[in-house]
Amino acid sequence: MSDTRAVDPAPAAAVPRVSVTPAAQALIERLRAEHGPLMFHQSGGCCDGSAPMCFALGEFITGDADVCLGEIAATPFYMSRSQFEYWEHTHLIIDAVPGNGGMFSLERPTGLRFLTRSRLYEDAEWKVLEAQGRP
Repeated sequence: MSDTRAVDPAPAAAVPRVSVTPAAQALIERLRAEHGPLMFHQSGGCCDGSAPMCFALGEFITGDADVCLGEIAATPFYMSRSQFEYWEHTHLIIDAVPGNGGMFSLERPTGLRFLTRSRLYEDAEWKVLEAQGRP
């Protein structure tokens, strides 16, 4: 079973929208060593289902229809603005588990796949997020 503790805590005054488990951080570092700078985009369900997809930085073109939720393991994490409307009240935790990744995602040949876990924000966190504003 994977360790689901998040490892990139935000500064005390900020509340992160996305974090990463130690297993996912290790996989990100492995992929970065092989492919250079990376980026993530949370898939909205087309082709590979709803999964966090990892790309070499710039291989997935983002635009006005996307929002950057933050960084995990020094890697930007994007989601479509329309999908964010559904996930806005949810902290995303990116994990890595055995299995096949998305067909276009860089982890595919590793025998591991990225997985999005989530939890609702606590009331105090939500108040901080409201003060931070939307991404």
